[in-house]
Amino acid sequence: MSNVLRLAIVDPNDDSRDNLKSMLLGMDMVWLEAECSRYEFFADVVGQTHPDIGVVSIDHDADKALVLMQDLKERSPECSILVISGSTDGQIILKAMRAGAKEFLTQPVRMEDLVTAIQRIGRQSQAGGDGRSRSSTVLAVAGATGGVGTTSLAVNIGCALAKRPENSVALIDLDLALGDADVFLDTIPDYTLVDVAQNIARLDFNLLKRSLTKHSSGLYLLPRPIQLQDTKLVTPDDLHRVIGLLKATFSHLIFDLSKGYNELDMVAMQAAEHVLLVTQLDLPCLRNVVRLLMSMDEMDGLKEKIRVVVNRVGLENGQISMKKARETIGREIFKQIPNDYRVMAEVRNNGVPLVDGAPRAGLTQAILELADALCGGGDSTAEPVSTTGSANWLNFWPALAKARGKA
Repeated sequence: MSNVLRLAIVDPNDDSRDNLKSMLLGMDMVWLEAECSRYEFFADVVGQTHPDIGVVSIDHDADKALVLMQDLKERSPECSILVISGSTDGQIILKAMRAGAKEFLTQPVRMEDLVTAIQRIGRQSQAGGDGRSRSSTVLAVAGATGGVGTTSLAVNIGCALAKRPENSVALIDLDLALGDADVFLDTIPDYTLVDVAQNIARLDFNLLKRSLTKHSSGLYLLPRPIQLQDTKLVTPDDLHRVIGLLKATFSHLIFDLSKGYNELDMVAMQAAEHVLLVTQLDLPCLRNVVRLLMSMDEMDGLKEKIRVVVNRVGLENGQISMKKARETIGREIFKQIPNDYRVMAEVRNNGVPLVDGAPRAGLTQAILELADALCGGGDSTAEPVSTTGSANWLNFWPALAKARGKA
């Protein structure tokens, strides 16, 4: 369990301690190492179990709790302290921080606040060099236009990652109107993104996981809503909260974006470590890639995340050459995925992923290599931006060039 954060909790109140334990159940990023009902015994418990985080509920006796925290700070400095209290008194918060608290949460504790606090402590521990915490890797798969294979890549990358026993992977279909990730996996989900978003405040981690549909590959799916009129029921704030909970439960999240680049898509891209921009080697696609890259370059934090992936390479003789594509978009291609229509059509129509239906196909191997490059086992660093011929895209789009004063 070297990839999780180990917790010990102390709370003399049985009800609130049980509520906290319930919130932690099913949360894959943590392990409840010990619990204690007496402040005076907790320092010894921490000394024996060596947790990463000590959760101290101070409301039963704030003075005793503060003394305990000072003791922990001296005896077990490697244990980060997370304080929970029903008080919002600034003096109490200040005293807790001076006593060594890294985080302070107020009762009633919201699950997403608990997740965020634990993740912050985990990142601090990781930065300190102990390497025990585990963060979730988030991928967003976007398309230069419809029909370029974003869902195919999202589903098959997800299944490839889920096949590895150390991973837990969830795929979220953000094409709320016409998404079809469930078709690729031959599943009939009981719940959708709308159900989860509207009940986020009442979900615990076990219920969250049960709300997703598990495929035989190990991939969990959160599909788009059933009714078109339900597409407006998911707000950006809802999605933020869903992402926070999913990141605490899964080692990998994959978002299959819509082609509308709406607010929900932007939330997913901002949350992602890598944004795959999928294109084909034809003029309309490459023109859209240029347009999208220009827009994303102006958005904080997005430029460095973009990975251009060319799908269906070798589709036909009339395709634009890879060299011309690089010159057109002004940067190198991150990965190339070969065309194999027969294999892809067969596995899609049968509702099975490539790793099961065609494990030895060149197409499958290319997607496995892409998954490795993004999530470990390969080089996930974006290839350098090309400086030669970077303005040749103007030949394809003179109207936009004129609007920008470059024609």
